[in-house]
Order: sequence, then structure tokens, then C-alpha cells
Amino acid sequence: MEKQNHTMVSQFILLGLTEFPELQIFFFLFFSVIYVAIVLSNLITIFVVKFDPQLHSPMYFLLANLSFIDMSLASFATPKMICDLISDYKTISYEGCMAQMFFLHLLGGSEMMLLVAMAIDRYIAICKPLHYNNIMSHRVCIGLALLSWTTGFVHTMSQMVFTVTLPFCGPNVVDSFFCDLPQVIKLACTDTYTLELLVIALSGLLSLLCFTFLFISYSIILITVWHHSSSGSSKALSTLSAHITVVVLFFGPCVFIYIWPFSSISIDKILSVFYTIFTPLLNPIIYTFRNKDMKKAIRKIKTMHVRA
Repeated sequence: MEKQNHTMVSQFILLGLTEFPELQIFFFLFFSVIYVAIVLSNLITIFVVKFDPQLHSPMYFLLANLSFIDMSLASFATPKMICDLISDYKTISYEGCMAQMFFLHLLGGSEMMLLVAMAIDRYIAICKPLHYNNIMSHRVCIGLALLSWTTGFVHTMSQMVFTVTLPFCGPNVVDSFFCDLPQVIKLACTDTYTLELLVIALSGLLSLLCFTFLFISYSIILITVWHHSSSGSSKALSTLSAHITVVVLFFGPCVFIYIWPFSSISIDKILSVFYTIFTPLLNPIIYTFRNKDMKKAIRKIKTMHVRA
């Protein structure tokens, strides 16, 4: 009987962002443009860092990794959401639902840890500049990137290993535009109170630990920069402001959704759109198109392309 219960729900219904047809058409056009912009802007960042030798430094290596994660984070659910906006059948298979939840927490956990790695890079560059090249070697950069992905993998597996064993035999409506883990768990035909607390605790703890580390490290860096008034410090402060802005944009929604899990579903939808769609768009704008070195590299590549 238990085996039958596991196979009774073969798909889930996603209610999406809105039920009003006029808004659905507007959102379809709007998010289609936004998604194309996300993919192009992050690909430009990766391409420029890859092909400009002057950007072969730890900071830009980590930035290219961030762009890849952002592009992936925007792609795990956004194309499906865009298609659903003009579709009468807003369903997703059981396997597709599990895959969405897996990749959301894989990419979310990886990005959190990568932002920590970027903070470490800036701390060493500003607070220990004489030892920067020795400490932030290419091997260390690869290690930090691998650590980010490993953290994301452990984070998502710690939750999905319990979720995939849940029996879904009745309700299958998810009031979101993707399979949101806390909402999907509530649809299981068993008592999930303990698992719901575990999901909130694990995601909230990871968010809180990373955010606390970032807050402390950037506070130390800012104090160090303020004690050195020079053009170099001014450039460092500009770079730091970009890093801090990205941290706030990414962790803000996570804090509300997981550390403060009592907000309404409509607010959760807005926050989910923000960190899965708008943050991946804002990151390349903040890091790439406002960065002097990146803009210089883009102009150089455009000039080389025109000459060719």
C-alpha cells in the first residue's frame, strides 16, 4: 500500500504568479526579456573574464563562477514559469518537481558559500596585500570554488534525502511558480512537522552563518579601508560597496523566507522572484557594467572584434 501511495501523485499543479489573464500576458513579455538579459549579461561576464588576461585574478575568477551560478539559478525554474504564463496546463512531473528543489538548494547553497569565498578574497587583498599573491593562488581559488559547490551539494542532499521518501497520495497544488520545498513537504500524506522544522533549520542556519561571517568580515575590511585614505582605498571602497550590495540583495529574501518563516504566501512569491530572477540580473550589472576593469576589457574585446 505504501508503494502505491508513493506513485499516486505523478505530477504537481503550479498556481504561478497570478490568475489574471492580463497580468499573465504582461508577466510573460516582461520575464521573457528579463531572462534573456540574465543569460546574456552573465555570459558576457564569463566570456570577458575568460578571454582577457588582465582579468585572470582570484577576484574575477570567483566572479565568473558567481555568474555561472546566477545563470543556473535563473534557469532552474524561470523558463518553466514563462511557459506556464501562456499555458492552460500549469503542471510539473513528480521527477521535475524533485529536480527543481534539488537544484534550487544546490545553487542557493553554492552561491552563499561563494559569496563567503569572495569576502575572504577581499579581506586578504585589503588587509594583507603583501601576502595576497601567495595566499590566493590558483590552487586556493579552485579549492574555494569546489568548496562552494560541495557545500551546496551537502546542503541540498541533507534535505532531499528525506523529501524523496515522502508519500504523496492526495493534494498536489503548489501555490508558487516552482516547487518550493516547504510547500511541497506539506502536501505529503504523513506528519511532516519535524521535517518542516528541519528544512527551515538547515536553510536558516546556513543563511545565518554565512551572513554573520560576511557581516563581520566586511565590517573589518571597511574599518581597515577607512584608516587608509588614498586612491587605492577609494577603489577598494567602490569594490566593497558592490560586494556588500550583492550580499544584501541575496540574503535579504533568504532571511525572510527561512529565518522568518511566518510571512504570507504572496510575500514569499515576491521574494522568490527577487532572489531567483532579479538578483541574477542585478549581479552582473553591479559587478560587471559598473566595474572599470570589466568595462575596459569589454571595450577592448569590441575593438578587437571590429578590427577583425
